[in-house]
Amino acid sequence: MNLQEVQSAAIACIKTVATFIQEEAGKISNTDVETKSLNSLVTYVDKTAETLLVNGLSAIMPASVFLTEENTIEQGSGNYRWIIDPLDGTTNFIHQVPVYAISVALEKDGVIVIGIVYELNRNELFTAIKGGGAFLNNNMIQVKNNYLLANALIATGFPYYDFQQLDNYIRTLRFLMENTRGIRRLGSAAVDLCYTACGRFDAFFEYSLSPWDVAAGGLILQEAGGVVKDFSGGDNWLFGKEIAGGNANLLNDILNIINNSHS
Repeated sequence: MNLQEVQSAAIACIKTVATFIQEEAGKISNTDVETKSLNSLVTYVDKTAETLLVNGLSAIMPASVFLTEENTIEQGSGNYRWIIDPLDGTTNFIHQVPVYAISVALEKDGVIVIGIVYELNRNELFTAIKGGGAFLNNNMIQVKNNYLLANALIATGFPYYDFQQLDNYIRTLRFLMENTRGIRRLGSAAVDLCYTACGRFDAFFEYSLSPWDVAAGGLILQEAGGVVKDFSGGDNWLFGKEIAGGNANLLNDILNIINNSHS
């Protein structure tokens, strides 16, 4: 299978879905918003976008299966599996905060081999094929080679439903506030990972995430020369509900800070 051809076809599908999403921007009313769980929101835009993606990607690879956020298709297992977030940053979209993206990854036998994140508002397409580098609008990108935490801008996501680790998280934030250039919370993990991949952020960490939040962005960050780990320094970042990524030097500092805050 030619992954470059699959990626190109998937990008065309994603851009078609992006047009639909942007046509609906600003049209959402309170009656269009459903609450799946505490502060986890969904609209007809998420669901329709997911259906469009599933239909389009199924046409590209008829034997592939899917892992999706909105459960518009039965979850399946197979050699090739698409992992989809049709609208990462739904709360931003609802409130018209211009940071949200489509995130699509292709997994082969448990390994992510294609990652695509399309940030709609800036028309920024982040892509990667395993072993082939990472790109922003077809230009190769790299993580920032920053060794000093004091010079670092860190991205994170605030807990919005799982508050069990809140005290530890606040201790981590306090240390980073006092010892870095600052912390940013954009509201889209997929975008955070890609911004880290292209050097806008030096590192990113968050807990209570799902595979569709991080699959594509995680590969893009790795292919940009970054390292992606769970909080223990292991490789269970896709399904382990915790992720930290950045260049190898700063990532060790971030993991030490997180773990010291938990002790």
